[in-house]
Amino acid sequence: MVAQSPTKKTQKPHSHSHASDRHEEKGSDHAHSHAGFFGQYAELVFSLVCGLLLGVGFAAEQLGWAPEGVSVALYGAAYLAGGFYTVREAFANIRRGKFEIDTLMLVAAAGAAILGAWAEGALLLFLFSLGHALEHFAMGRATQAIEALAKLAPQTAVVTREGKAQEVPVDQLIVGDVIVVRPNARLPADGFVIQGQSSVNQAPVTGESIPVDKQPVPDANAARTRPESVASSSRVFAGTINGSGALEIEVTRKAGDTVLARVVKMVSEAESRKSPTQRFTDRFQKFFVPAVLILAVVLLGAGLIVDEPFAASFYRSMAVLVAASPCALAIATPSAVLSGVARAAQGGVLIKGGAPLEALGAVRAIAFDKTGTLTEGSPRITDVEPLGGTTAEELLAVAVAVESVSDHPLAFAIVRDGRQRLGNRKLDPASDLKSLTGRGVRAKIGTDLVWIGKAEMFGADGVPSIGQEAKSAISSLRASGRTTMVVKKGTMDLGVIGLMDSPRVAARQVIARLRELGVGRMVMLSGDNQKVADAIAREVGLDDARGDLMPEDKVKIIGGLKEEARLIAMVGDGVNDAPAMASSTVGIAMGAAGSDVALETADVALMADRLEHLPFVVGLSRYTRSIILQNLYVSLGVVALLVPATIFGLGIGPAVAVHEGSTLLVVVNALRILAYREDLP
Repeated sequence: MVAQSPTKKTQKPHSHSHASDRHEEKGSDHAHSHAGFFGQYAELVFSLVCGLLLGVGFAAEQLGWAPEGVSVALYGAAYLAGGFYTVREAFANIRRGKFEIDTLMLVAAAGAAILGAWAEGALLLFLFSLGHALEHFAMGRATQAIEALAKLAPQTAVVTREGKAQEVPVDQLIVGDVIVVRPNARLPADGFVIQGQSSVNQAPVTGESIPVDKQPVPDANAARTRPESVASSSRVFAGTINGSGALEIEVTRKAGDTVLARVVKMVSEAESRKSPTQRFTDRFQKFFVPAVLILAVVLLGAGLIVDEPFAASFYRSMAVLVAASPCALAIATPSAVLSGVARAAQGGVLIKGGAPLEALGAVRAIAFDKTGTLTEGSPRITDVEPLGGTTAEELLAVAVAVESVSDHPLAFAIVRDGRQRLGNRKLDPASDLKSLTGRGVRAKIGTDLVWIGKAEMFGADGVPSIGQEAKSAISSLRASGRTTMVVKKGTMDLGVIGLMDSPRVAARQVIARLRELGVGRMVMLSGDNQKVADAIAREVGLDDARGDLMPEDKVKIIGGLKEEARLIAMVGDGVNDAPAMASSTVGIAMGAAGSDVALETADVALMADRLEHLPFVVGLSRYTRSIILQNLYVSLGVVALLVPATIFGLGIGPAVAVHEGSTLLVVVNALRILAYREDLP
């Protein structure tokens, strides 16, 4: 079921313990859920009871209305209430051979009791447990945003089997089932529409604010064979909301494999993928905590150097333990990463962990694939130039026959527009299709070999060359910004087909917004000829366009840009651009909701096929990175301030107040990310 993945998140350990251990040790005592009679508020209740006992004991001691033993007993009871969960976690850490923050707090509290400073020890445990509990409660706000995704899909579906409609749990749906979705109901599964028309609100999955019109697929058999090729106007996702029309949908994925289920799982796991800053803080704590313990031991011997009683040295040592505990540092980065990932998911963007989130927040250069990214990705046939006595119909008939068995975006355009022009003409079937990556295809029609592709494909690697007439036609079409496909059958040049892909309406606005966000270097990469690339670049507001590129050329260009800018993002469809995206610092895939490959391979996935979401995720990453840095400055600054202050006499009480205050401050600061707003069209 979809809800299983995030449920585990609610059982993660508190952040005062090593954040890095959250996922590796879910089964340990460290990963307690604080269940019990008071449920998720149990630790908060214990903390408040500790505070109440501390207050009553202090009043009894100061007002003298009870014997001294009563106040000590109340302080002791406060110790038990405030230290209950801290002891549990400290012993869990010690069993694994780790001395962490909880251990330091217990040692300091025990030291205060030994000195007879019961009130200060109880105050330490009260503020520490209260901060711990409030931090856990506040962090739950971020995890709730993730868990809310899992609740989007309904638990049951109305399925038609053997001619009868029956309601079944969604986990019993199988691929090929036909489900009925009533108006205004949530969709229970991924699939394609086979009957009915409606508008579907896809914002819960893709972040699109405007409902998308849905209609039946033109060919159900073809949709079953290749469900990923189904147009967005017929494809639907679990968790989205139907409009005013009833729909019949054929299921293409089981409940655990839907886009929504996989997004929930990936977002839930994203926190374990650490950013460079989080790895730094983990390494820092690994050496810092033992150093604090050594410093505390050294301070115990201060009486040997300066004239002071052992009790004063011991008290100072305990105060330093409190001051130097890096609680705020432990939670500074994880809290911000979790909030950033959760906020992105709410906006229809999947960020796979802290590393891509932080890296995207620092990039100053972005490379764009042209087709389908800066352009609509749906080129149209604009010109048909037959050669050597061939008619336009004959040229199109061969091109459509071959391209109908290819899955290249240009192939779809040729088949779609070619069929419209050919009408009901019967076509000879093509066979033995072979893709020549980045250049074109080769196939057979009857006994004849047919090549369709770029002009550069011909005359190299065993492909026959083309004549001067074809070259002249290509030059003429390219001069007017057309993408050209040459068709050659046997030794005969049949002709050239010109296609044009128009820029996305929002492309210029997106480029301008990215510049405002500090992305100073933007490059468009295209397999089309340089003139086509330059024409599109001018329309969208880019100065740098690279055309005539093979996939390996794009990889080389990305490598060069990384040398210039160090951190670079590559935006593409996640399939044809996979090598270049893998070479970049951050790979960003568009339209990932409809592509399994993009969803799995990209570092950042824009679920909707909308370029407008790119400034949102870049801005969010910038904002999150600034919050992480702010949290680091606060957490390290407080430690740097408190340690010398306690060495020179600051008491345990004030040290605890400042220490726990800084921890809560970084958590609240991180939670501001959940309120990040960037206008999404």
